[in-house]
Parts: sequence; C-alpha cells; structure tokens
Amino acid sequence: MIIACGGWTAAGANAGPAELAGTAACVTCHRDKVSTYGATGMSNALEAAATCDILKSHPKLEFRDGKYSYEITRQGDGSTYEVSDGEKKLTVPIRWAFGLGQAGQTYLFQIDGSWYESRVSFFNEIQRLDITIGAQTEKPRTLVEAAGEVLNRKQESECFGCHSTGGVHQGSVEAATLVPGIQCENCHGSGARHVQALKTGDTANFAMPKLSAMTTEEMSDFCGRCHRTWAQIAANGVRGVVNVRFQPYRLTNSKCYDAADPRIRCVACHNPHEGRVRETSYYDSKCLACHGAGRSRATTAARVAKMCPAAKRDCVTCHMPKVDLPGAHHRFSDHEIRIARKNDPYPD
Repeated sequence: MIIACGGWTAAGANAGPAELAGTAACVTCHRDKVSTYGATGMSNALEAAATCDILKSHPKLEFRDGKYSYEITRQGDGSTYEVSDGEKKLTVPIRWAFGLGQAGQTYLFQIDGSWYESRVSFFNEIQRLDITIGAQTEKPRTLVEAAGEVLNRKQESECFGCHSTGGVHQGSVEAATLVPGIQCENCHGSGARHVQALKTGDTANFAMPKLSAMTTEEMSDFCGRCHRTWAQIAANGVRGVVNVRFQPYRLTNSKCYDAADPRIRCVACHNPHEGRVRETSYYDSKCLACHGAGRSRATTAARVAKMCPAAKRDCVTCHMPKVDLPGAHHRFSDHEIRIARKNDPYPD
C-alpha cells in the first residue's frame, strides 16, 4: 500500500545504469547484511505482478463499492484488474504490487501509457480488498476514475523512487533499469565505482557515504525521503491521525527528541538491514539507553519503578501507543514518544 511516499531523492539520483553494481556485488564483503536484508519490508517494497506472493495465494479477489464492482484474477503468470459499473467493464493487467503486504498492498496499472494507482488495495488483517487509503472520500464519475487515480510525473518518480532501485533517472521512470525493492544502492549510492576501486586499489574512488556517521537530524531527513520529514508534514498541513504513518515527523515532535543525540536516531531502535523486531520488550533497552544511562542495573530498575508506576517493562506499549488508522485495517506505532493516557486526544 502506498502510504509513506515523501519527497524522494535517491542517494545516487543522477547515477546512470552503468554506475549501479547491483546487490550481488555487495555480497563479497557484506554477506551478513545482504543475507538478512533480503527478507525485509524495504527490500520487498515492490514486486512484479508475476512474482507477487499475495496475488499468487489469492487467485481471485472481489470487492464492491456502490455500483462499481472490482475483481483481481490470477491468470497464468500475471493478474488482471477488472472494474465494472454494471454496464461497461475495464480490464487491465496489473504491472506492479506496491508494499510487502504486512499492512496492505496497492497495485499499479497503465492506461494509454499513464500509470494509475488502484482504487482498491489488499489488506492483510482482513485478507481481502477494500478502498485504498486516501481514496475513501472520492466519488468516481467515470469507470476510469473508479479504477484508480492517474499519477503525474512527480508522483510516478516518488512512488517508484521509494519502492525500487535504479529505475528513476532525471525524474522519469525507466522500466528497463528498474530493480524492485529498496536495494543497497538506493540508500548507499552508486556502487560500481566502489567495486572497481576495490579491484584496482584506487583509493580516491573507494569511499562511499558513511550513513552511520549521520547526525540524528540528518538521519531523520534521510529516512524522511520516503517516510516524510518533519518539515514536509509541518509545511503541507497533513493533520490528524493520518500522520501517524510518518515516523520522522512524529519522532521529532517527541519531548525527548534531540537533534544532536544519536540515541534517538532511527537506527538506534531499528536495524535497517534486518526485519523489524515486533517484541515490545526488545525496545526497553533502547529507552533505557537514555533514561538509565550511567547507572547500574539495580539503580536503573529502581529509577524506572519510580519514574513509571504503571509498568516495569514494555515501555513502548504506553509511551509509543499503537493507533488505529481509519480504513487501513492496521494499527501503527506512534513515534511521538510521550506519556499517553487513556482517552487523551491524538497529539498533532
């Protein structure tokens, strides 16, 4: 499901196909990271319809909204998307599936060379189709509008830029060079010169951007390329519970956020080369990196007990509560760290 696209600019946005070495080239030196990264949501952020597991395991999906009926049917190695108003039908092949499907998955198709986002998406929690987030209030007037929303050039580059690697050049999507998913070079930049320098000993071209050296603010802006930065949301006025999806914005609003403190960086809690940890107790040590810093384990435990009368573990269940996003069939962890009391209004 396309729910987090921001103002994307690739680390190697102007790199041509010849400058991309491909993930296979990274394995020689970074086997441990590559081996775990392949199963992450980012690595699988985009799938061709032919290889999409959700479409394979759900050979027929149906949905109805008013007079419009929707059907996604598996046919051979592909899937077709059919929309009908009871009199006429529009049938197109699905080209791409956006999103791994942990929350949901949205589909892209083409009409007369233009890309469209499907008006219906697959939602994991209900295991069926429903209206795509953002389209719930739309009232389609034509069969094409009922099928989905046409993307302009900027939207195309942002969507594919946040879900693929090497397929966006100078603001245009080039299918011939597109690699599905966020692969190494989307974040780390072009690797071809790095690989060649490694072979030849050319130290002048050996170094690549060291992302781990980023400050907290730099990292928030970097991850915000796709997950949206604080400035983007503050300026564009996306208000209310819908902005719970935009983690850098929410995190920056936290009282404990410090642009100079690496303990509140995105990677302080999340290893981008591994799948997201779902056990809430795992994050206790991350909280205590700040709230228990410099103290013995016994002292820290006593301080936590004094600080928080509600619980002694699973800090994030209260201080980063999960929020239901209407129409998403999914609860998102709110990254605005705070004392969240029952029945408190959503803090914007």
